[in-house]
Amino acid sequence: MAPDVFFGFTNVIRQTGDPGSYPHPERTNITLSSSNPPMAPILSLPPTHPSSPTGGILSPQHALWSLGLRPFYLGAAIFSAIVMLLWIAAYVGNLHSHLDHPYWHAHEMIFGYAFAVVVGFLFAAVRNWTGYPTPRRGALMAIFGLWLAARILLPFSPSLSLGADLAFAVAAALGIARSLWQAKNYRNAFFVALLLGIGGANLLFHLGIAGRLGFPIGKSLHLALDLILIIMAVMGGRVIPMFTARGLNRNNIGAPRWLMRLAITLLPLLALATALDAPPLLQATLALLACLTHGACLLHWQPWQTRHTPLLWVLHAAYAWIPLHLGLRAAAALGQVPDSLAVHALTVGALGTLTLGMMTRTTRGHTGQPLRVGRLEVAIYGLIQAAAAVRVLLPGLIPATYTAAITLSGLLWTAAFVLFVAGYWAFLVKSDAYP
Repeated sequence: MAPDVFFGFTNVIRQTGDPGSYPHPERTNITLSSSNPPMAPILSLPPTHPSSPTGGILSPQHALWSLGLRPFYLGAAIFSAIVMLLWIAAYVGNLHSHLDHPYWHAHEMIFGYAFAVVVGFLFAAVRNWTGYPTPRRGALMAIFGLWLAARILLPFSPSLSLGADLAFAVAAALGIARSLWQAKNYRNAFFVALLLGIGGANLLFHLGIAGRLGFPIGKSLHLALDLILIIMAVMGGRVIPMFTARGLNRNNIGAPRWLMRLAITLLPLLALATALDAPPLLQATLALLACLTHGACLLHWQPWQTRHTPLLWVLHAAYAWIPLHLGLRAAAALGQVPDSLAVHALTVGALGTLTLGMMTRTTRGHTGQPLRVGRLEVAIYGLIQAAAAVRVLLPGLIPATYTAAITLSGLLWTAAFVLFVAGYWAFLVKSDAYP
């Protein structure tokens, strides 16, 4: 079976002129300007005002429930700040909670924070790709309620929390599958499988914690992260060169198609090798090849040209952590560096920066705000980059700073998300915003 059909990811790198991925030009309202880079068509529909809310924020008619990214971006940001503070308190020994163990900290940052942002983003993106609605109003409230219930129930009943999490994964997958099916947009159907796969990794984690399965607990977390890495790489390969070309008003930005296909294809192979506990040399070889190919793609996107445009450079800075993660992962497979450095290059560096970069951009694009950022956003981007550098580079260079690095990095992470919530709350909940 051809790779394009089997993986699906390798056939999504068309950056322009593909009506299967982007709305028809007549359905968009875009003006090009290098000083005010537009929201790419992949992430913006013609603005239409939602109906005025007939009740408070718990009413299905409230603007918060008009598009999936609204509650999930807001909920995930608040949740990540709270969980990070609880983790810091537990780590330094001043608080005992269900997050005492690193596994549970990792679980909530992956299946709580990251998964929520992915779902919110896909609910908006799939609507744009297909022209068909994704869950909103009451359906969106129910799906968000499943995610929230899983977070609340975890300290009291992990089994009930798992049930809510699995229902959330299935509901989210069905939420995008329906629109993709209606539009016959089968080339993006692999996102459905990835969402279900993340839910499956969560099930493996809980079964491992309960001692009902021999699959290593750490492997289930790695599996979920690898699936999220695939999503980040695919979407990064789509939007970063496209946003850059539009923002800089250039046509020569983009990696060769064969190179991007190879870079993406290596990621599921690496995930499979890791999950099956393949020989370290094989894992290191795949990780190194992925490092080189993703690094080459980034160079083709000319990140140095974006230094004066925060909405662009933050995406390039986020993607740069992917080859760094893969290089550290190759070294970790051979026992040269701790695995935690590679993991946090991915989670804090790539995931933290890319999600905040896309959350600020897509929130502005979907709520009728100009695609210009100011000191607030630059502070957010700087804080998350500092959190990644402190967490990954400081312990690597000075091992004695490990505990201090974890604490400082967590505080920087928290500050970034507190600023996001403070600055973007009104955009996400106000009634006169675009859906």
